[in-house]
Amino acid sequence: MKRFTDATSEVLRALRASFVALELVFEEIRSRSWASVTFSGARHELCFRVSGDGAAEAADRFIHHLEAREFDLRGHIMADMALVSEERPDGADWVRISVEALTVEDC
Repeated sequence: MKRFTDATSEVLRALRASFVALELVFEEIRSRSWASVTFSGARHELCFRVSGDGAAEAADRFIHHLEAREFDLRGHIMADMALVSEERPDGADWVRISVEALTVEDC
């Protein structure tokens, strides 16, 4: 018997794993159901801030490898994740990142 989990919670968990040594604050989280003829899933709009020593470098790595990155989501597959925006104020030790993602249920 397969145990299904909430897609949004899995995406948040996977993003936290991408920034383990830094502070990660989710500022905006929006998810809504999505379906095609063959798949069911969810669309996600996420805005988060990563801060601390090394935040800019970690954000660079995350953004640079975003299209090729594989996310470990229990019960779901990350079909797509795209950068919407990034904000890097001069002299700040934080980066704000906004992404859109599509997850599908792994049946």
